[in-house]
Amino acid sequence: MKNRKKNFIAACLLLLVSVSASLAQTGSVRGFVYEKESGEPVIFTNVVLEGTTYGIATDVNGYYNITKLPTGDYTLRVSYIGFDTVRVNIKVGNGQIVNQNAYLKKQDIRLGTVVISQEALKKTTEVDVAVETITPKQIKHIPTIGGEPDIAQYLQILPGVVFTGDQGGQLYIRGGTPIQNVVLLDGMVVYNPFHSIGLFSVFDTDILRNVDVYTGGFPADYGGRISSVMDITTRDGNKSNISGKVSAGTFNSKALIEGPIVKSKTENGGSSSFIFSAKNSYLKESSKLLYTYIDTGGLPYNFTDLYGKVSLNSSNGSKLNLFGFNFRDKVNYQFVSDLDWKASGFGSNFILIPGASPTLISGHVSYSDYGISLAEADAKPRTSEINGFNLGLNFTYYPGKDEIKYGVDVLGFKTDFNFTNSVGRKIEQQQNTTELAGFVRYKIAREKFLLEPSFRAHYYASLSTFSPEPRLGGKYMVSDKLRLKFAGGFYSQNLISATSDRDVVNLFYGFLSGPDNLQKTFDGKDVKHNLQKARHLIAGFEYDLGEHLDLNVEGYVKDFNQLTNLNRNKVFDDDGDNADKPDALKKDFIIERGKAYGVDFLVKYDFKRMYIWAVYSLGKVTRHDDVQSYSPHFDRRHNVNLVASYTFGKKLNYEANARWNLGSGFPFTQTGGFFPKQNFQDGINTDYVSSNEELGIYYGELNGGRLPYYHRLDVTVKRKFYIGERAEMEMILGVTNAYNRENIFYFDRVRYERVNQLPFMPSFGLNMSF
Repeated sequence: MKNRKKNFIAACLLLLVSVSASLAQTGSVRGFVYEKESGEPVIFTNVVLEGTTYGIATDVNGYYNITKLPTGDYTLRVSYIGFDTVRVNIKVGNGQIVNQNAYLKKQDIRLGTVVISQEALKKTTEVDVAVETITPKQIKHIPTIGGEPDIAQYLQILPGVVFTGDQGGQLYIRGGTPIQNVVLLDGMVVYNPFHSIGLFSVFDTDILRNVDVYTGGFPADYGGRISSVMDITTRDGNKSNISGKVSAGTFNSKALIEGPIVKSKTENGGSSSFIFSAKNSYLKESSKLLYTYIDTGGLPYNFTDLYGKVSLNSSNGSKLNLFGFNFRDKVNYQFVSDLDWKASGFGSNFILIPGASPTLISGHVSYSDYGISLAEADAKPRTSEINGFNLGLNFTYYPGKDEIKYGVDVLGFKTDFNFTNSVGRKIEQQQNTTELAGFVRYKIAREKFLLEPSFRAHYYASLSTFSPEPRLGGKYMVSDKLRLKFAGGFYSQNLISATSDRDVVNLFYGFLSGPDNLQKTFDGKDVKHNLQKARHLIAGFEYDLGEHLDLNVEGYVKDFNQLTNLNRNKVFDDDGDNADKPDALKKDFIIERGKAYGVDFLVKYDFKRMYIWAVYSLGKVTRHDDVQSYSPHFDRRHNVNLVASYTFGKKLNYEANARWNLGSGFPFTQTGGFFPKQNFQDGINTDYVSSNEELGIYYGELNGGRLPYYHRLDVTVKRKFYIGERAEMEMILGVTNAYNRENIFYFDRVRYERVNQLPFMPSFGLNMSF
């Protein structure tokens, strides 16, 4: 017996020594990949060790980390489209972390010779379910409207995205409303990313590095929203030279400047840089001259966007960014309404590379403020404001080909809302709230499959509610060409919209935090919490039809099991005198449930001079409000987007872009009839016999009808002129709604007038980069 114990103990000690020895015989190599000319990180670059199976793609910061390498000598190879391949000899010792940055130099080759795809490695190392990664290069394939490409125009072509109109339109992502989409700018929450005319965002395309749009099933890194995520990363300023861009077009003008503050004295030395961008619209003024057939008063939209950033970089790749913005939007519909909103914010984010640890540390802290006011000729003004801070701290660890990420998020904000409905009942709210969250995500990478379980614990302090949210994503490589994938999870949010989801056209985009003044029962059951909640399930496959031709198919279901909506039907004050009245007539907010389901098909071709993007989306969205079931106004059954871009000319300095969009009609509530309506403005003293009556409307079934199909063709032709080694000029000619389709914007029932979306609109732009 004693000998057995001794043998067992000896075996355990031998095992521990063997494991320790095996661990000690490994090391790692990490670093950043930069453009040699500007110092900007190169994202999604292939980094491999030649002659081995070890390799990885750089992340959005240009960072790579290859761990658990057997000790020995290696050749590190870094390759990317349009750059010379870099090879570096490295030696990995026992338990050693080798820091090796790489600087890529642009190749002196023409576009037509490019045959390498940088996405091949990413397809097998990332789960990538219900997410589209967008770069400025892709945005520029879309026909420009007014002379400058814009992310707002590109988002409209993504699978599952429905856009409700050129004027005052909003983006609805796989059945979710705009309030259910979180927009992050370098970690900062941006509360309104789009201007009132739906063609432009607040972001300058030339400051963007990367945009990840999750249309559902997103991992636990993100929270506080129940539908989708748009995560925007801006680039650093040029670390080597002063450069910039100025442009002017028929809609707006822009200026951008960037450059080094302190240049690096050596290739791997520390440095600092800046970038500043300003955009200004003069559409209201220019449209009076160019588009007099629209309205003699011009298109009533104007905006101004300012953004600035300073980057401080250390020699080992650690860095600190400081940034701020100010966005402003103004709309003036003569004799109808005046809308004004402004947003401002400042913050910082950082990346920290510990010297003796393979862990990557990142974080952000920021403060932002957003306020909007709307004054209408026939209604009392409404206002909404939200301001507050958000901060996060994340840790990423790379055990071999796996990845573990965990962190914490803290969000605090104040909302202030005032609104008076059509029967004179006032709805107002002032509230402070705090949200605390922690998450962990583990990506398991094996030869044939990727599995990514994650978990988020989210606490809403103002509602004293804790929300546990498990999530799971995965991908299985059936063959070199076919990959199956899935994602899903539980989601929650506190914020609600300051407008009703039933408003077809509403430029007023305000915010409220989760209210206490909710109905107590729904579908005959007690309401247990005031959070909005949803569950997602997404499944599909990727298939490589050819070397440069890809097919992506995804089916989805979003179950919005509790939603909060503004109560347009409130007619009684919620007090003791009306205790016997139903909640649906006295509460400020109502509860709804909904479902969104559909399937999206995407075919993409990208090779040499040609880029083709074809999307077909089939979807359905339903809502139930405890009284009736209906289709919300953004429920579009069929949606088609075709995009083509072709580069041509002897020097490849011409480019033609075209986009055609076809969408089936949106639901609308039909008019059943009219009647004389007495509003009793003077109360019991109203002379109802002789006083003038208003026109009352009998409405049909809620959203029981369908509008006509929408379709529009946009075309752009570009011509580049190379002025010098570092300077070029670009001339842009474009047409919006090329065949002048009369797409309906809204119908004024009282005036019996139809208002259409944008008509045939030619545009011209000229820009110079240096």
